Amino acid sequence: MPPPPPATSPAPAAIRLGAPHPYLRTHGTKVARLHLLDWIVLALLVAIDACLNLIEPFHRFVGEDMMISLRYPLKRNTVPIWAVPIYAVAGPMIIFIVIYMKRRNVYDLHHAILGLLFSVLITAVLTDAIKDGVGRPRPNFFWRCFPDGIPKYNNITRGVICHGDKSVIKEGHKSFPSGHTSWSFAGLGFLSWYLAGKIKAFDRGGHVAKLCIVVLPLLIAAMVGVSRVDDYWHHWQDVFTGGILGLVVASFCYLQFFPPPAGEQGSGEHELHGPRGWASTEAELTDGGALAAEEGVEVQDAIVEPVNGGWGGGRGKDVAAVVRVCGGGFWPHAYFEHILHPEVENQVQLTATSNHHQGLDMRTNNQSLDSMEEGRRAR
Repeated sequence: MPPPPPATSPAPAAIRLGAPHPYLRTHGTKVARLHLLDWIVLALLVAIDACLNLIEPFHRFVGEDMMISLRYPLKRNTVPIWAVPIYAVAGPMIIFIVIYMKRRNVYDLHHAILGLLFSVLITAVLTDAIKDGVGRPRPNFFWRCFPDGIPKYNNITRGVICHGDKSVIKEGHKSFPSGHTSWSFAGLGFLSWYLAGKIKAFDRGGHVAKLCIVVLPLLIAAMVGVSRVDDYWHHWQDVFTGGILGLVVASFCYLQFFPPPAGEQGSGEHELHGPRGWASTEAELTDGGALAAEEGVEVQDAIVEPVNGGWGGGRGKDVAAVVRVCGGGFWPHAYFEHILHPEVENQVQLTATSNHHQGLDMRTNNQSLDSMEEGRRAR
């Protein structure tokens, strides 16, 4: 007589964890508090840079024979100074906000803005400090010093005796390094890093279009630097050094908040709470979350739904939960795959008992394990 078929266990509960959406409205205050000290440091950097602009720069000796290379015409800026914060700071922020509107990830938005501001302000402080300390004359220094074109030199040292406007002369001693260029590479360089991560430019897929997107901000920054030489406001060494300075600072600031773009998790930001993933950052149970809590399942950022008409046969029994998490692992995912298609998800398995959370395992089939156990007992 064949053994009776094993009793079928009640259908488990399925907990569907959709894309973790830490909105600005619900999480903005929290993330701001966590980074309050960083924002205070930013304010201090603004104050320091303001003081550096008030300081009189070092007036390097300029002799009569040096004027040969400093007699370039005093032209207007091709890129005015007021335009630099617009394209180097406001422009990237607009892109960050657009990506936030697609991903609804306030942590990514916050880290991007904070990292960008740190990049620009640290670069500004370093640039202005070096300008004040070096005091290198600009290529158009002659016309700043002698606006009427009549030079006057010390009879002994043959050093210049300027009779132009003091503010114009002061600005004439701030050639090295180029502020326009350093700001441009600090802001647009950070944006280039950010885009490289979001679109996974270094995924070894050989997509040149992605590389073009990454290079475009750097090209704009480089053209700004070229304009500084063409306008005779800077020597080429000033522009080269300013570009390197801005790009290095942008790289350090980006890597402070985001993983390297070439890494497996390069499309996300560093985790906010150490090794825990997005599945455990905020307790936001919705819909059937209370039922899951009664069964002892610890699920956060979840929308809980019953599967096959039941919640698992009451208290004290094992509850299996199928969890869908947006993105690979628990990191916010790539630009092309998950900003344009945020519904793309992976499945992981959450197995728990009534009062103890057991952990997450990829695609574990709890019913298969039950069948194996019943078969072992039947033998």
